[in-house]
Formats: sequence, C-alpha cells, structure tokens
Amino acid sequence: MAEENKEIVIVDDKTIQEKIYLIRGQKVMLDADLAEIYGYETKNFNRQVKNNAEKFEGEDFMFQLTDEEMVELSRCKNFTLNRGTGRGSNIKYNPYAFTEQGIYMLMTVLRGELAVKQSRALVRTFKQMKDFIIENQDFIGSKELVQIAVQTNQNTKDIAEIKSQMATKEDLKKVMDNFIDPDTYKHFLLMNGDKIEADVAYTKIYKSAKKSIYVIDNYIGLKTLELLRAAKDNVEIIVFSDNVKNKDMLTKNILNDFRKDYPNINLKMKVAGEKYHDRYIAIDYGTENEAFYLCGASSKDAGNKISSITKIEESSKDMYHTMFGGMLNNKDLKI
Repeated sequence: MAEENKEIVIVDDKTIQEKIYLIRGQKVMLDADLAEIYGYETKNFNRQVKNNAEKFEGEDFMFQLTDEEMVELSRCKNFTLNRGTGRGSNIKYNPYAFTEQGIYMLMTVLRGELAVKQSRALVRTFKQMKDFIIENQDFIGSKELVQIAVQTNQNTKDIAEIKSQMATKEDLKKVMDNFIDPDTYKHFLLMNGDKIEADVAYTKIYKSAKKSIYVIDNYIGLKTLELLRAAKDNVEIIVFSDNVKNKDMLTKNILNDFRKDYPNINLKMKVAGEKYHDRYIAIDYGTENEAFYLCGASSKDAGNKISSITKIEESSKDMYHTMFGGMLNNKDLKI
C-alpha cells in the first residue's frame, strides 16, 4: 500500500476519540476517517482493503452501515460526511466501519514510516480506553464486566495472531512494541527479558500447546478461563487450584456458564493441595515438546504491576516434570 501525497491529519488522542463511534455494540472508526489519518483518498483506501478482503472477513473486523445506522450516526455531533477525503455530500454508498480488530488488521496491510506512526497513535488510544474500564470497574455492573472481559480477551487473541504474522516486518514490529506505555509500567510484564503485554504473553504460551496445558494457580477467576480460550481444540487443560477467596474468585455460576459457552474446551479443575505460592504452567507434559514456565503473578492479575514469566531451562525441567506428575491424581476441585 503506497503512501499518497496529500495533507496528513495530525493524530492525537482527541482527534482519534472524536472519530470513534459506538455501532452494533462495538467501538468503530469509519473508512473515510481512517483514510484521512493514513493519508489516502477514501476510494483508494477501500480498494486496498478490498484487495486484502480475506483479512477482513466477518463483522468482527468490518461491516457496511445500513441506512438506519446512517440516520442514527448523523445525529452524532462529531459526524460529518465531507472531511476532505473524497467523500462529499453526494455520497453514493454507505460507509464501512472498522472494529478494533479490523484496525489492528490494517496494520498488516499498510506500509511505510507514516503508517507506523499513525498506527501507533491508534493503538495507544484504544489501550487507554481499556485502561479506563479497568480502573473504573467498580462502577460497572457484573454482567457488563463479563461482556467486556470476553471482548477484551477476544481482542487479545486477535492481536497475538496478528503479531505472529508480523514477526519479520520490522516497521510493524515497532507498532506492536508500543502497545505498552513505558512511562507507566502498567499492563505489561517481562517475558524472558522481553517487554510484552501480559494477556498476549499468556495467549502466546497457551497457543503453543499441542497436547496439554497444566496450570498451578491458587487465585483464579473469569480472566483465568478467558485466557485459556487461546488453546487449540482437543488440548487437555487442567487447572490446579485451591481457589483462594478474593473479590474476583471463580464461582460455580461463572464456571458453568463458561463450560456451556465453550463446550469445545476440555477443562478440568483439581485441587492444588495448599502448598504452592508461585504459579506454574506446563505445556505438552510428557512429550518431546514439554515446556515449563514460572509465573510471578496469577494470569488474571498479570500486568497490574511489574511481574515476569520465565521459561524453565532444560537443565531444571526434570524436577518440574516430577512436581506436575505428582499432582495428576489430585482430587477434583469443588467450586
């Protein structure tokens, strides 16, 4: 996608937030606004998206507004049809809306220094909006909080997949490195000495499993389960926990709802035995791909403060293998 020679919008938080709308229960940005930010005529921007249509399949990435949605959108104070991007008052089609996942996917299509700069600003804005939700969750109802958790973790899963596709693209790697604000030390951890967003770290580990995932963690909740959704189908998952009481602890209703919503996830719960302080993950136990991780924080809390995930060296794997092996016959955990 070559950059066009036209006036570029100066991107700041206020500029971006004024271009974000809530449509179909999702925060979205319109094609004309994104084209303006990236320096394209709207028709050329949409042509590039069409050329990569397979990357934007499904309404969770992008969708075209209906006439009814256009009427509703026209009532928003920040919405205008003519913003200098080739769309005037004689618009002949309803605009396309890009969800957060769709905007991240654009980063695999766009190229160049400008694209990196503008993408970085978009990512930071969406992250700040998530931070606001986290910091004000006491004012949000439990039902809404569950919905937000599900959507946020789906976004995390999508981001991790996109990041793996961009591993060899240095320009886009710069964008992904800026998911985290280095000045706040918030919502990131250190993984093998590298900076990485907490949820993405766990998602990356769980997705690597081909046979099994074993987790030792006494502080579990909805977030624990949501992160495990990254596991491939038919992977055995066992969570060893004493489910220590806390404000976000796992309840029977949450567990039952999760199992009903995700019947393809082979999840078992066993007691940990009240003897573990740290958190551990075993991937593909007993196979040639066996790997162990020592986690400083519970997965549901990772990123709230500085923490780390460390992969166990080959020379120390035997004792962790023995530790997990001694737990496989533990009793089932009653929630």
